[in-house]
This record gives sequence, C-alpha cells and structure tokens, in this order.
Amino acid sequence: MSEHTLGALADIESGTASRFEVDGVGIAVVRIDDAVYAVADICSHAHVSLSGGEVWCDEREIECPQHGSTFDLTTGEPLALPATQPVAVYPAKVVDGQIVVTVADDAATGNTAPSGTVTS
Repeated sequence: MSEHTLGALADIESGTASRFEVDGVGIAVVRIDDAVYAVADICSHAHVSLSGGEVWCDEREIECPQHGSTFDLTTGEPLALPATQPVAVYPAKVVDGQIVVTVADDAATGNTAPSGTVTS
C-alpha cells in the first residue's frame, strides 16, 4: 500500500468529484464539505467515468452519468440498477490541506484497497 498526495482540498468544490490517475488507476475523488472519498473512476456497469457524475451529498453517493446507477462512497456498493457490482474504494484523508489517497500496490491488477474515509 502506498500513499499518494493528489492535490489541494481547496481545488475541489464541495459536492463535486475530480478524476485523478495513480499508477495507471483512475480514481474519482469526491469532496463533501471537509470530507473526501475516493472510489474507482470507472462504473462497474459500463466504461463510464464516475467523476463526471452527480454527487448526492446527503446520501454520500455518486451517480453514473450514463445510466444512473449510484454507488455508496464509503463501501463502493451499487445502490441503483443497472450496476450490480461494486467499485473499489480507497482510503482518503486530508493532511495539511492536501488530499492523500492510499492505493494498494496491486490496484492496477484489479485488486482493491480496503474501504475507508478520513475527514480532516
């Protein structure tokens, strides 16, 4: 497992997602107030970037912009069809105003890091 600093928390508006790439893995980082969440950026149903989807702050979910599946930001579980498979969740935190995400060394092979969210 390795930690990666992705950028400043201030660069992501609350209630939105931004796409980052870490060791060839696309990650959607979602900011809700001062909390950050990190999930695999590609929908498990179709090859669509989740970072382009709507963030549902109160529910802690992100919606796939193509078919409307929603995913729990804390577990990666799909909460609406057509997706039936979860997306990977990566531990994320804010350290000195910077977003830090932990990615398993074998994440590029499809294995995932344990879920987790840390707020500043």
